[in-house]
Amino acid sequence: MVRSPVLLYDGLCGFCDRTVQFILRVNPEGVLKFAPLQGEFASSLRQRHSPLKGMDSLIVVELGAMGKEEQVYVRSSAVLRIAWYLGGLWRILGVLRVVPKPLRDWAYDLFARSRYQYFGRLDSCTTPSSEMSFRFLD
Repeated sequence: MVRSPVLLYDGLCGFCDRTVQFILRVNPEGVLKFAPLQGEFASSLRQRHSPLKGMDSLIVVELGAMGKEEQVYVRSSAVLRIAWYLGGLWRILGVLRVVPKPLRDWAYDLFARSRYQYFGRLDSCTTPSSEMSFRFLD
C-alpha cells in the first residue's frame, strides 16, 4: 500500500488536470502522489469512506502509518493541505484557515460549479510523462 499522501482529482476536468501539472512543475520531487477520481484507487477509498461517494471535489488522503487512521481532506481543506505540501511561500495560504470552513467551502463550490465552463472537459485522463509516472496511481 502507498504511504505517501495522495491527491485525488477529477481526471476529466481541465482545471484539475492543469492543477496537477502545475504541482508537478512547482514541486517535482514532492511527496504527493496523484490518482484520478475515475480510477481504482479512488474507488477503494470511496468504499472505505462512504461520505466521499459521488463527490467530484479535490480530495487529499493521508494514509495511516504506524496505527494511525487515514486523514481525508476535501474541498477547501484539500486546497490548504496541497499548499502545505508545496512548501515555501505556498504555506502562507494556511492563514486562510481562520476563515470559517463553511465560508471557504462555499467559495470553493462556487468556483467548482463553473470549472468545466471555463476550463473545459477532457475526453480522457491525461497520461503522465514517463519521468513523473511513478507519482500516479490508477
